[in-house]
Amino acid sequence: MKHSIQKLPVVIAALLIAAPLSANIDKLFPEELQNAAGESVSRDSLKGKIVGVYFSAEWCPPCRGFTPSLVKFRNANKDDFEVVFVSSDRDAKAQKKYMSGYKMKWPAVKNGSAEARKLKKQFEVRGIPKLVILDQNGKTLTTDGRGAVSRNPGGAIAAWKKSTQ
Repeated sequence: MKHSIQKLPVVIAALLIAAPLSANIDKLFPEELQNAAGESVSRDSLKGKIVGVYFSAEWCPPCRGFTPSLVKFRNANKDDFEVVFVSSDRDAKAQKKYMSGYKMKWPAVKNGSAEARKLKKQFEVRGIPKLVILDQNGKTLTTDGRGAVSRNPGGAIAAWKKSTQ
């Protein structure tokens, strides 16, 4: 018995090192998100999908340049992929205008909310646009989703799925 107790801290340490460093989707996002019309969308709509956390704003020229590509990509892959928008727009009205104008059919975190600030801090957002890709469990697959969508729109989903296996 003495020997197994002495080994216990080593076993626990090994398990902690081997455990994936991931944030559960339920802990990352609020229970209720919103669509472009401001209507409530359940976080459960993300379950089982690869999630792109999109940090962007209408006032940002590079964002306006990339957003149409992301809309097209998301719409082509909506069974496997969903976007959650984290706006840096000045207010909810500007966010709604941006989402509607660019036909973003994905949910968003409430503009200016504590959850939005937490996500920006967690993913170290220093500039926009930024697209962070998460697996179905919330583990970060890449912080350069924008590059992957731009360079390989036909193969990005398959590459992300492969990296989760």
